[in-house]
Amino acid sequence: MKFSEYMTEWLYGEDGYYATYKNIGKEGDFYTAVSTSKFFGGTIAKHIISLVDEGFLESNAVICEIGAHHGYFLADVCEFIYTLRPELLQTFNFVIIERFDDLQNQQRNYFNESFGDAVTLTHYKSLTELSCPNAFFIANEIFDAFPCELYYKGKTARVDGHNVEFDVDNTWVEEKAKKYNKDRGEIAIGYEEFALEMAASCEKFEFMSFDYGEMVARPDFSLRIYSKHKVLPFFIPKDNEDHIPREKLFSKSDITYDVTFAHVKDAYAQAGVEFIELKAQMVALIDMGMLDLLEMLKEKVDEKLYRQELEKAKMLIMPNFLGERFKMIRLRKA
Repeated sequence: MKFSEYMTEWLYGEDGYYATYKNIGKEGDFYTAVSTSKFFGGTIAKHIISLVDEGFLESNAVICEIGAHHGYFLADVCEFIYTLRPELLQTFNFVIIERFDDLQNQQRNYFNESFGDAVTLTHYKSLTELSCPNAFFIANEIFDAFPCELYYKGKTARVDGHNVEFDVDNTWVEEKAKKYNKDRGEIAIGYEEFALEMAASCEKFEFMSFDYGEMVARPDFSLRIYSKHKVLPFFIPKDNEDHIPREKLFSKSDITYDVTFAHVKDAYAQAGVEFIELKAQMVALIDMGMLDLLEMLKEKVDEKLYRQELEKAKMLIMPNFLGERFKMIRLRKA
């Protein structure tokens, strides 16, 4: 089978890694910005309010998270909107795009426990089900979870019994590899379709996404597996002491790769969506006012609680943790 089919089954098959709820954070396989601090969602809430103030977002706009897992991110956004501009909590339409019923139930239960009737949450399985005039789309670590093909010196990979062989000719993959100056590495599948679906779902929107990667493609493979906070290269030699047979990791651990943001940018450009900026997460969060939110907190709580939240928030912007390697991409259809 194609490697993209193998990865799809690994992550999204009937028994795939993301088909059921997984813990994220200390008890899971990896950390995300969402699991680190509420001020990640809080900073996005502040940015959303700024879009209302500048006239880009209407007060009845759709606020939509794509791939929300537990629902913490959008819930944090709602919590800070209530703190900063409570009337918008009643006029915004909050939406999650989530294909799996089990995760929809987790998200629905969490919102009910957190907000009761104060927030109405709507689910769709796909962007193709959504139609609206004005929206803000947000996603965290979504583009690295798209299936990919593996390319090596003119040949595309296939998988036979968890073994990878580079012996397939694939014109589309080869063209993408040449476009992004790769002689080896991952070529994402589905960015173009995803961008078209988003563009068709809404007349005017801003989309913001956070992921690890660079604008220019890496010159080598970045494919890796996360298992209990241990990073395992996908192509780890069998004689290496960390080697674990892939069949034991299949669907039980996360598999991911670095995003080539030039590919994301081009996919959206083809869909008629304008690229606004790419920034390190550290710079993006500071520019959107995270430090202002922390100052507000300092004035309202005791020193001990403030210090606890400050230490968590620092992890979002520290260069050696999430601040530098993660990037924010922002795109608009206006």
